[in-house]
Amino acid sequence: MNKEILKNILSQKDEKNINDSYIKDYILSNTRSKIKLPTVFLGTATCGLSAGANKVLTKLEEYIKNKDINLVKVGCIGLCAEEPIMDVQIPGRTRLTFKNVTESNAVDIIEAVLGHEIKTENFMGQHRNSNFEGWEGLAYLDEHPFFQRQTRLVLKNCGIIDPTNIDEYIAFGGYRAFTKVLREYKYKTPEVCNIIEESGLRGRGGGGFLTGRKWKFALNTESSQKYMICNADEGDPGAFMDRAVIEGDPHRLLEGLAIGAYAIGATKAYIYIRAEYPLAISRLETAIRQAKEYGLLGSNIMNTDFSLDIIIKKGAGAFVCGEETALIHSIEGKRGMPRPRPPFPAVKGLFGKPSVINNVETYANVPGIIDSGSAAFNSIGTKSSKGTKVFALSGRINRTGLVEVAMGTKLSEIVFEIGGGIPNDKNYKAVQIGGPSGGCIPTEFVDIEIDYESLKNVGAMMGSGGLVVMDESTCMVDLAKFFMDFIQRESCGKCIPCREGTRHMLGILEDITHGRKDESPTQALQRFKGLMYLERLAKVIQDTSLCGLGQTAPNPVLSTLKWFREEYEAHIYERKCPAGVCRDLINYKIIEANCVGCTACAQKCPTGAVKGAKRSPHYIVTDLCIGCGACIETCKFDAIVID
Repeated sequence: MNKEILKNILSQKDEKNINDSYIKDYILSNTRSKIKLPTVFLGTATCGLSAGANKVLTKLEEYIKNKDINLVKVGCIGLCAEEPIMDVQIPGRTRLTFKNVTESNAVDIIEAVLGHEIKTENFMGQHRNSNFEGWEGLAYLDEHPFFQRQTRLVLKNCGIIDPTNIDEYIAFGGYRAFTKVLREYKYKTPEVCNIIEESGLRGRGGGGFLTGRKWKFALNTESSQKYMICNADEGDPGAFMDRAVIEGDPHRLLEGLAIGAYAIGATKAYIYIRAEYPLAISRLETAIRQAKEYGLLGSNIMNTDFSLDIIIKKGAGAFVCGEETALIHSIEGKRGMPRPRPPFPAVKGLFGKPSVINNVETYANVPGIIDSGSAAFNSIGTKSSKGTKVFALSGRINRTGLVEVAMGTKLSEIVFEIGGGIPNDKNYKAVQIGGPSGGCIPTEFVDIEIDYESLKNVGAMMGSGGLVVMDESTCMVDLAKFFMDFIQRESCGKCIPCREGTRHMLGILEDITHGRKDESPTQALQRFKGLMYLERLAKVIQDTSLCGLGQTAPNPVLSTLKWFREEYEAHIYERKCPAGVCRDLINYKIIEANCVGCTACAQKCPTGAVKGAKRSPHYIVTDLCIGCGACIETCKFDAIVID
């Protein structure tokens, strides 16, 4: 594209000096508000591909070979539970979204739409677009329970645009904010930082520090070289927000990163992303190449004195590299280990130079703030937590996926209305929020309004945004053990409190969930002292660990201890797991009245613990039982229960 035309498209000020119809046609075509051919959009993010979108794609490519139909690969629209998701649009009519598309029904769905009929069993909703005629009697996608209560700022393009097409991003308003910054604000001055600070945007990676204020620290530090860094490592179990944003809308990240670099006077930026995200990396590489071709990255951007290079650095999947100083060491080619602070990275960071580190979601908010103004962003959310938050909703929930809601939205609204509640009519038990560094929110706080302060009040934290729902069948002691095992394995080992303290905490949790059969006297003593030791160890680790990851490592244990202490006591004193999860503590019992003596359970038992004559009630020898559950799975007469 001619750079002068691009400049006018982005500035939206000089349309009368060039061909008005060209700009209008460019925007209408690339927002698909004007289409000449039927178009099929297929969600091909990682979640869609894992659900079978590759097979659907192969089928569609074969189907359209000799047909005038366009096929566009898009990112994830958010509702991962219904993947693969496919949209179909025909000229003159609004775009339609279909769920659970397979290689066997994809063509039928398309041909039905071409014939002006709808396969209602797969239909989700139609998109709103005043340029087209709507489908009479069909619900709109924004009326779907999953989307109805969302406020989509960061995710607004995901699943809508082609992430590999820079023209579509520009047509939807992309790079307009970056152009505005270059045009209206002087380089290395505080105006942009002021706008971000006034908006109230806080870091979406965990700590929640004011983004604009962090940028100012780096801006005000004198240096010949400064760095802007994006943390896309995303190591929390159950978190996939950053991956989905990059796969679905990579230019939004690049634009936010470029604005931040301009704001602090950085000429080089790094995106630190885990190597396990190959699709996200591929789309970032494509986006960076396209932005350079359009003169939006590189030297003398848009004929200004501002230059910026963005470099992708692949991480090896170490959880500790989510901590900013460990991440810096990794980029420098060193072992990813934290260092004491101060000095903070904004003063002395990458290669000893002032550096700012934010995560993907933080940068993805920046273009919208610059484009619409700080007041618009500030009007969303609560008094101390502004804007929206993206959550990765997973676990025991009907509708898993990515959810973006205004700060202050009730947790119950996310779980029961957006997420569709708990499957199989089971009861809500808790939500684990914030990953290994976070905590649990029990039933009594299910109506809590989610923001930074309210979560701290119940012993949890926002973290990066993983939100794992648990039902009555979840053992909270087992959950704490899972997170402690994860933390212990991922500890960098630099400081003793984290390295040794988490190992001892994990050992106590293992003793608590260990059976009596081969329990040593030491393990028995440790089990009885477990509650006291866990809390004491946790406090020591929090107070003395070197980095934020170590300091928050005991949070899952402290949180579950606080709200589910009775489960710990049942494990320790009664030697029972109320949820029936911890195998060593499960006792199976045969109800004689229900047992017909079919011997099916005895035949399946690997240790011969089930005894009894044929056609007579059976019984279980507790000392031989290993709690595998084979008997209860085999029994067709509900004769075996957990005692």
